[in-house]
Amino acid sequence: MIIDCHGHYTTEPAQLHAFRDRQLSALADPSRRPATIDLGITDDEIRQSLEGAQLKFQKERGTDVTIFSPRAAGMAHHVGTAETSREWTRICNDLIHRVCALYPRNFVGVCQLPQSPGVPPANCIEELERCVAELGFIGCNLNPDPSGGYWRDPPLTDRWWYPLYEKMVVLDVPAMIHVSSSCNPCFHTTGAHYLNGDTTAFMQFLTSNLFKDFPSLKFVIPHGGGAVPYHWGRYRGIAQDMKLRPLSELLLRNVFFDTCVYHQPGIDLLAKVIPIDNILFASEMVGAVRGIDPETNHYYDDTRRYIDQVAALSDEDRRKIFEGNARKVYGRLDAYLEGRSHSRESSSRSGQALQ
Repeated sequence: MIIDCHGHYTTEPAQLHAFRDRQLSALADPSRRPATIDLGITDDEIRQSLEGAQLKFQKERGTDVTIFSPRAAGMAHHVGTAETSREWTRICNDLIHRVCALYPRNFVGVCQLPQSPGVPPANCIEELERCVAELGFIGCNLNPDPSGGYWRDPPLTDRWWYPLYEKMVVLDVPAMIHVSSSCNPCFHTTGAHYLNGDTTAFMQFLTSNLFKDFPSLKFVIPHGGGAVPYHWGRYRGIAQDMKLRPLSELLLRNVFFDTCVYHQPGIDLLAKVIPIDNILFASEMVGAVRGIDPETNHYYDDTRRYIDQVAALSDEDRRKIFEGNARKVYGRLDAYLEGRSHSRESSSRSGQALQ
């Protein structure tokens, strides 16, 4: 089985964006507030939005399951109030749940959190509990910078975040570190802000005792870890100068990296520098880079091809990257996949009984 740990619903029906436009317009003119949170999206419209995109690419590229969440740039936690974020988050998560219900063999849900600048992360616990307990989600996306590029909240290692971490541990769910859109003109959203967020989170973890306080807490740093693998020697040296333990002991029981790196040399470096046990397969399709690489004539985000072509990987290494490590990090994933299998078996037996 090939599990893609990083997918976003970037092909949503237009009604979702129309609602968001009305919701944000109402911040200046309350009379424009949407009359209902019912988006009017049919199941057929959801199918149509996926079958020519994510589902098509799953089939063509030979992947099986995508861990799926709302559009990352669409979270836009810096916009509006905490109530704006709460309402928008719930709507986006409910739409992901509908996707997973329609295609349980293809998608499993991860939730957006209702973050807002200056609002304690404890405010997210209710939605996290709802998504895990009621919707069957197996993780969350955590924005280390809800301000959208200005970094006004405490670092991820501050006790300000601890109530949320405590709930994550109780629920046995990891978080993918993922910023949203940038409102700082210095930082392009996908080309700079995303990678800044990944790198910054890693450095915050390195300089803290977070994992002494939460030894079972798990984070996935996407996009190959930002600058981290390329500068692994720098980070090892900083830890050494600070008289800290080696990174393998300090961080790598809790911090993992995905393969959203869109060229072969980058994946080769990732697989050479980062321990195999800490790499999770991912593509982020359909996401930040959608085109075909003229040097290879393949899509940039067809990351399975890169993993297949890393000569130094053994079959067991590939099994870990494609499947085993995701099952290890996402503690609820095994139960989800087993439940899906039992449902298919029950349906098959029911069909035979009717014959």
